[in-house]
Amino acid sequence: MANIISFVDEYFCDRHTTPSAGEIAQGVGIPRATAYRYLVEMDNRGMIEYDGKSRTITTPMIRKFAPASAPCPLVGSIPCGAAQTEEENVREYISLPVSLFGKGKFYILEASGDSMVDVGIDDGDLVVIRMDCTAEVGDIVVALTEDNESTLKVFGGVDEKAERAVLEYRNQEKYPDQKIFVRQLVIQGIAKHVIKAL
Repeated sequence: MANIISFVDEYFCDRHTTPSAGEIAQGVGIPRATAYRYLVEMDNRGMIEYDGKSRTITTPMIRKFAPASAPCPLVGSIPCGAAQTEEENVREYISLPVSLFGKGKFYILEASGDSMVDVGIDDGDLVVIRMDCTAEVGDIVVALTEDNESTLKVFGGVDEKAERAVLEYRNQEKYPDQKIFVRQLVIQGIAKHVIKAL
């Protein structure tokens, strides 16, 4: 059993995933059926977590160094400036640790432009967007305009007289008090985190 745990831990460190029962059998030098029986028994004893179906095995080392995470798609860029048409294109999936980002439905966009620098979003930053929440005035939102163009701006609420939604820039040096007014607005998510290089 100690050999199985050692093999699983080494496999996880090398490949960032856990081995199948067949791979464990080959790695430890035992028949596959025996490896499966050991895994079930080790789960019963509380030595590992194994559901007997998937290849997901959690050892004490994996639990410590691989906290709960969720795959999050990096779906392209978002202009931080004038609204532009952007084609959604999943580039890759990034694991977001639940302990840092919380639970929810997220996606990631790469910021393009300089209209949001006063709130810490620079050109090239990765912005984590949460989809399953409601936007409030002052939130940084992914906004889709009536022209089917997207932009990342601060939601300034709705101008009742003009019946238009207000989107605000956050770069006082370059775009002082600049706003975008749109008649039809779809909010596609709220920016919750920024991932950037220092």
